Amino acid sequence: MLDSKVGFDQFKRDFELSDDDFKIIKELSLKWTGISLSNSKKTMIYGRLNKRLRELEFSSFSQYCIYLKTHTDKEKTKFINAITTNLTSFFREMHHFSYLESHVIPELIEKNAHTRKIRIWSAGCSTGEEPYSIAMLLTQIPALAGWDIKILATDLDSDVIKKAESNVYACDRIQGVDSKFKRYIIEGENETVSIDPNVKNMIRFRVLNLLDTWPFKNTFDIVFCRNVVIYFDKNTQEMLFSRYAKNISNSGYLFIGHSETLNKLSTDFSSVGRTVYLKRS
Repeated sequence: MLDSKVGFDQFKRDFELSDDDFKIIKELSLKWTGISLSNSKKTMIYGRLNKRLRELEFSSFSQYCIYLKTHTDKEKTKFINAITTNLTSFFREMHHFSYLESHVIPELIEKNAHTRKIRIWSAGCSTGEEPYSIAMLLTQIPALAGWDIKILATDLDSDVIKKAESNVYACDRIQGVDSKFKRYIIEGENETVSIDPNVKNMIRFRVLNLLDTWPFKNTFDIVFCRNVVIYFDKNTQEMLFSRYAKNISNSGYLFIGHSETLNKLSTDFSSVGRTVYLKRS
């Protein structure tokens, strides 16, 4: 991530990013991803896109903005991959996993006893640490042995989905992971680790833009959408929470990020824990 302390003036010698060009980039970001960029993000966006300008051998952002509009099919995905933020870790916000284990799973074991199925969606899964963490947690619960558990993990950034599917992480990524989950972590070459294939088999990774059509036939028992909607404007947040409610089963759960809230954005859920919400029946 670009250091926010670096002044924008230090970059002017490379490319020119005018206010008009940045306005176009903000409009395309909102249209294609739902991410609302404030003017304070100008330096960050410069840092993330200047490499792309060099690859295309452009001399200004004006050229790039024209290219975005005239070669949308070619450039849209690369643009989205460049501007999105992918900060994550294994068992991030551990209180969510504790609540999942102590409250949600016991309820689902009783509620879904007739089907012995659990369906989970990790929306905005980034490089995969979140869905792998969920899968490891569920794997070590004896009462779920033999259950049909599937986790859908999606992100609009195709690069991070490829990283997640590769199932290769640097050793330092597992620092701080509780010892009870270490049995699912396999040491690899060159100071890398991977997650047990039996755990990975619970997960399906897919590229999905949350603003596009959601191709789901059935509802989910649990949705993790953490530190995602914070980048959207209020109208987009309201729309997304409404769509989540329609895709979560009655008495299903929604987990959101530590700095996010459903207050004044949705009446479909009740707060039952620290950024944990239960869908109202």
